Amino acid sequence: MSTPHIDRAFILAAGMGKRLRPHTDTMPKPMVPVAGKAMIDHTLDRLVAYGVHDVTVNLHYRATQLEQHLGQRHAPRLTFSFEQTLLDTGGGMNKALYTMGNQPFFAFSGDTLWEDGVSGDALTRMASMWDDSKMDLLLLLQPVSAMTLTGGVGDYDILPNGQIIRSTTQTGTHMWTSVRIVHPRLFENAPNGPFSFLQLMDKAQANGRLFGLEHDGAWHHISTPADLASVEAHLAATGGSISPSNPVYPPAKPTA
Repeated sequence: MSTPHIDRAFILAAGMGKRLRPHTDTMPKPMVPVAGKAMIDHTLDRLVAYGVHDVTVNLHYRATQLEQHLGQRHAPRLTFSFEQTLLDTGGGMNKALYTMGNQPFFAFSGDTLWEDGVSGDALTRMASMWDDSKMDLLLLLQPVSAMTLTGGVGDYDILPNGQIIRSTTQTGTHMWTSVRIVHPRLFENAPNGPFSFLQLMDKAQANGRLFGLEHDGAWHHISTPADLASVEAHLAATGGSISPSNPVYPPAKPTA
């Protein structure tokens, strides 16, 4: 089976980021800097280095501010989906699903941060695992035992065949990182308006088409100012990298 090249992605960046106040009082959460760079730019630089050319970003809270920030970039090509009313994680993606074509795409939360492990680039590993004949959704999962900097809960257990089962009591072995590959067919018969992407995750599980890949590097779950301080201290002490050092394209236009 050949490894598919995934050239589109969706980033959910519309949320209010209330738990990260006061940082989000003056900027949307995806713009909060970590290691000197906005969280969303870390993800975009990884996507560019992997080879994704087109990314859709949904906007709501401080939408103009985030649009202007991202407008400084010259890669990847960005499409913005504005939400006058928040549509939640499923509805927001569904609204702009047409921008993804009819092929599998990467999807992330706007605050996703990870460091690659010994197995290499997480996006490449996920694309290598993707099997269109049996998957509608593939999640990157972090062992709860590895969540030492920020809090972790056991969202899922991984079966021997790679399928995953959600733990309704959050006592599973792995936490979902929000990094995923999605096939648009998963949205068939999805409701109009706001709904949670969790509904589609459960749908894929019920259909036997939900799979997971264990991440072997660090993943940082930044919800609170304490989480942010912990991750910043870790990166400063270890020299950890959450962006490629030499992305395929420069991450932003030069500033005057």
